[in-house]
Order: sequence, then C-alpha cells, then structure tokens
Amino acid sequence: MPERRTVALVTLGCARNEVDSEELAGRLAADGWQLVEDATDADVAVVNTCGFVEAAKKDSVDALLEANDLKDHGRTQAVVAVGCMAERYGKELADALPEADGVLGFDDYSNISDRLQTILNGGIHASHTPRDRRKLLPISPAERQDAAGVALPGHAQEPAAPPQDLPEGVAPASGPRAPLRRRLGNDPVASVKLASGCDRRCSFCAIPSFRGSFISRRPSDVLSETRWLAEQGVKEVMLVSENNTSYGKDLGDIRLLETLLPELAAVDGIERIRVSYLQPAEMRPGLIDVLTGTDKVAPYFDLSFQHSAPGVLRAMRRFGDTDRFLELLETIRGKAPQAGARSNFIVGFPGESEGDLAELERFLSEARLDAIGVFGYSDEDGTEAAGYEDKLDPEVVAERLARVSRLAEELTAQRAAERVGETVRVLVDRVDDEDDGIVGRAAHQAPETDGVTLLTTDQDLRPGRMVEAKVVASEGVDLVAEVLSVDGTGCSEEAGR
Repeated sequence: MPERRTVALVTLGCARNEVDSEELAGRLAADGWQLVEDATDADVAVVNTCGFVEAAKKDSVDALLEANDLKDHGRTQAVVAVGCMAERYGKELADALPEADGVLGFDDYSNISDRLQTILNGGIHASHTPRDRRKLLPISPAERQDAAGVALPGHAQEPAAPPQDLPEGVAPASGPRAPLRRRLGNDPVASVKLASGCDRRCSFCAIPSFRGSFISRRPSDVLSETRWLAEQGVKEVMLVSENNTSYGKDLGDIRLLETLLPELAAVDGIERIRVSYLQPAEMRPGLIDVLTGTDKVAPYFDLSFQHSAPGVLRAMRRFGDTDRFLELLETIRGKAPQAGARSNFIVGFPGESEGDLAELERFLSEARLDAIGVFGYSDEDGTEAAGYEDKLDPEVVAERLARVSRLAEELTAQRAAERVGETVRVLVDRVDDEDDGIVGRAAHQAPETDGVTLLTTDQDLRPGRMVEAKVVASEGVDLVAEVLSVDGTGCSEEAGR
C-alpha cells in the first residue's frame, strides 16, 4: 500500500483565512491526504497568504521562503501559495518568487487535491491571471445568490464526497451546498463565515477587487455549521466577513442578522457568539439592541472607524466624524455599560493635516476603546488613493504612526484599568502551568486581536470552560481576575483566591 500523502497548512492573516484553511483541510482529508501540523513532516507545505497591507505581504513571502528552506532539511518536496496574496498577484507572484512550486487562486480550491498532486509529481500548474472578482457576480445583490460557477471560499460549493464517505472529523459544515471543513487544532473558539466580499469602495482598500462583491451565506448554512462546530467541542463562534453589517441585503432582508443571532446563541453547547467587522455607517438600532441584549451574544463592537476627521474620511470614501462616532459609542454603552469596542485607524493618509491628526487624537481620547490598531498609510496597487496627490513623506507617516500608537497604548491601558471591579464572564482558552497560567477572554476580548484575562483560582480549569470572575487588576490591555464560579456551579470568592 503506498505511503499516505502528507500536507501542512500554514495560515497567515485574518480569521477569514483560517476558515478558508479549514475548508482546504476538509477537501484534502476527504481525498485521502494526511494533515500534519509541522511543515517539516509534510510532503507539501501550503501557505495561505495575506495580501492586505505591505507588512502582511512581507510576512507571507517570508513564510513561503521559510517553507522552501525545508526542502533541503526534511520531508517537504513542494511549497504552494494560496490565499489572498496568491489570488491578487497570481503569475506576478510566481515570477517574483520561484521558490514557490505553485501559486493557486480561489478558482483552484475545489480541485485542490489534484493541483497539489500534480505539483508533487513534478508537474506544473499554470498560475492564474488575476482579475477583478467584483465583475464575476451580478451588480444587483438580489441576483447574486443564483450565480453559478463562481468560486466563493467558505460557501456555496459542492462537497467532494457524500457525508457517509467522509473520514472522521470531516463534515460538510453547512449542509448539501457547503464546503467540507476539517478543524486545524482544538481551540474552544472557531470562526464561521457569514458572507464573502464587499460592496464598499473605500479608496485605500484593494480587498473587494480580489475577494469580490458581497454575497451572504444562507442562515440555514450558518446554523448548520455552528451546530457541527459545537459537536466538535467549540464553545465560542466568531462570525466573520468583510462586512457583517451588510448581511442579508442580497437575501432580501437587511435585518437578517438580528434574526439569526438569537438562533445561533440557542445552539446547544455554544456559550458565546461574537460578531466582528461592523461598519459604523451601517449600524442600526435593532442590531445594537440584539448585540447588547441577547443572552450568549457578546456585547462586542468591532467598528471600522479608520479615522474621525471629516475631510480624511471623505477622501477615504467613508462617512462620519468624531461627534457622530462618539454618539454611536454612547448609545451602545447606554444599553450595555460593559460593552467592548475596538477599531483600526490609518494615519498619514494623503492630505491628512496636523488638524486632522489632532481631531483623531481627540476622538481616541474620548472614545474609551478597549483595543486600537494603528497603521501607517501606504499605497496599495489598484486603489484610488494610490493616485492621490498630497502624499505625506514616509518620515512624516512614520512619526505620526509612532505618536498615535503611543497614545493608543496609553488609552487602552487606561480603559483596562477602568474595568477593575467588574464581574466578567471568561472563556478559558489555554492553560500554561509554567508561564501565563490560566488564560481566557472576557466578552470584550476577541481572540488574537485584543487583550486577555489571566485567571487566578485553586480549581483545575481546562480550555473551553466558562467562568465568572471579578477583575482585580490590569496589566496593559490585559486583565487579572479572580474566579467566582465555574459553568454556573458556585465557588466562594475566597476559594477563587
């Protein structure tokens, strides 16, 4: 019997890429590939790249080069690039990076097993020619659900094998039209794609051109996938897409998320539902009510502000200003005082004045955000802003990035300190007896992007347990909390000490 083919998936970038990697893992496992964690043990190393900003693209290239080095020291015979950077640059990436034995776009995902086998056998699969994926779906959102033949990673694909023929741990995560999915790891949190693509035309962002126009997944598919994840031991589900606030617009109901969230929260075994990627201009009262008032739905607001000076926002082709953004946060906290809020910001955008920067600093100082990401502007290929005049010198951009980053660090530490004395519900993520101890996340802390909560207790806790704890200290953006009770079974406050 021939030795089983082995493959390792190295995932970079956002949670959407993590979902895509698990889809690829499901397809490969269903076709007989053995999934391994360490690329040194794999015949093929597949690097799921990120193509969002320059730093992410550099990380992707570094990961590909690092995987290529394994060909001289271990079992690895081939290195293949997939994901956003591969989709965005295609043949250009292949020419610039001959160390990659293949560069596969989204259209190759449904045939990923054949593609890898061809490359492993020494054959060549031609790198795809990038195209504007916004043009693949109808302009009218209402007509997109019936579009056939368009690769949409994460949904609307035919499974490669009937459910009864799939290996253990692999399932059509959302029913008959869903992708196969195989979990890569056993973390108690997992992401679920709510939609793909984006219809917004922010002048700095290239994502819609390679991710395509916005298209929602059907609620039944999202529910089925969540139930499957719960069966795999997942306790927290994070809903991801390029723009969750647009969910349902192509299904005839822009308020569909408000209906779906309580249904997801009712799935047996799920302890928390978290929604990411919210557009401030699309927030509506009903959605705020559901996010702040539904049991097991985290009152967590990942709001894409990007800036707060009106002139800069208009140049970005976005809406709002400092006062309107503060009013939105005030409305949210009026309904849920402990609600979490985070955002990302771009400094040094073309034409940004000192006054604009001061306006952003005013917003940050008053917004009381739990987490703040700050990026310096850089031109992105194919974006409108790349052609703008009034570009700032790189030295000025770097100085402003450092200045606002320092402010953000101070402000988020202050916000964490404000939470001392609060009672929080914490999901245990990991237990590290030698270093950090018991590490979890409260409702205002998303995985990877925000801070964590360090738990103190005499009890034997394991990942996936949900506890109630009292915040007793803060360390930067992180919290320190004493366990009060575990999964609803009380333990005295003294026992938690």
